[in-house]
Amino acid sequence: MDEIPTPSVTEPIICRVTPWYFKRMSMMAGMIALFGLYFLYDGSFGYPKANGIADKKTWFDEVVLKSFDEAKAAGKLEAWTESAKSQGWPTGRDTEPPRWISYAAKNGWPEKPHRYTKEEIEGQFYWGGGTLLVGMFVAVLMVLNRNKVLRAEADHFITPEGKKVFFADAFRIDKRQWDTKALAYVWHKPESGAAVKAVIDDLKYGGAGLILDRLMANFKGELIEKLADPVENPPEASADSV
Repeated sequence: MDEIPTPSVTEPIICRVTPWYFKRMSMMAGMIALFGLYFLYDGSFGYPKANGIADKKTWFDEVVLKSFDEAKAAGKLEAWTESAKSQGWPTGRDTEPPRWISYAAKNGWPEKPHRYTKEEIEGQFYWGGGTLLVGMFVAVLMVLNRNKVLRAEADHFITPEGKKVFFADAFRIDKRQWDTKALAYVWHKPESGAAVKAVIDDLKYGGAGLILDRLMANFKGELIEKLADPVENPPEASADSV
């Protein structure tokens, strides 16, 4: 990737939304939408189909097996077998009762079908609709961000929301996530007002590192650059401190 030339100290720096941001947001919106469609599919087709198989299992137990047992007890098993065959029922082998596991396997059904309640089916529609709304929100957010810019002038930078941050007002910069996430946080306090935090995001706004460099060249406050080192062998607590 070509390096971005360093502008002069008086030249404006304009950082526009990067293709990476649009790609990430598009993938996120698409993935969430797929989940929503999956929920709706289950509510409309998947769960009702599963209940249909559960109904078949109930029919098999209460009609097929029960009539088989009655016919066998009455010595009319041969007649039952002929009648069952004519109706397309499973008939078993050698006077043995038909087995659900064989009948289910033949039709590609589970051995132990699950029955979903009305509330579970309705829940899929709630989840599906809610998830699709979240996906739409992400897509709208992406569209709303498409024309935003992060801009810097000689003595200040302007956030994508239009807030001016004068370099002279900055008193703390946190760069601990710059090397891993290209994020820096700038605390500034205007003459009138409380301290406010601004974000410099080089992944979302291409070339934002140049703005951070310009700010650092004019900065004299607290700089936080290093994450705290983890304590490898913390001392054991004494009995008095428990």
